[in-house]
Amino acid sequence: MDDGPYYLDDLSVGQRFTTGEYVLDADGAVAFASQWDPQPFHTDKEAAAGTFFGELVASGWHTAAITMRLLVEGLPIAGGVIGAGGEIAWPTPT
Repeated sequence: MDDGPYYLDDLSVGQRFTTGEYVLDADGAVAFASQWDPQPFHTDKEAAAGTFFGELVASGWHTAAITMRLLVEGLPIAGGVIGAGGEIAWPTPT
């Protein structure tokens, strides 16, 4: 396939696309969480040690936002990607 933009009719079940990469570090994760998801296991290494995770972990909302950016940049959909519903799960902490 070319570099897009793509219309949904251009896509078929089973196609695979590769996105770019994004490096997520602890400082970036804490900065995001401090503003948008200020739970102790996202914002404070010492406090995180006593939580369910036992260590500092990134917010799932942060990883979802990164995923969205990689999707938009790696698979340009004509007119943009508009969410009309879906399901999200975070089976493994970041």
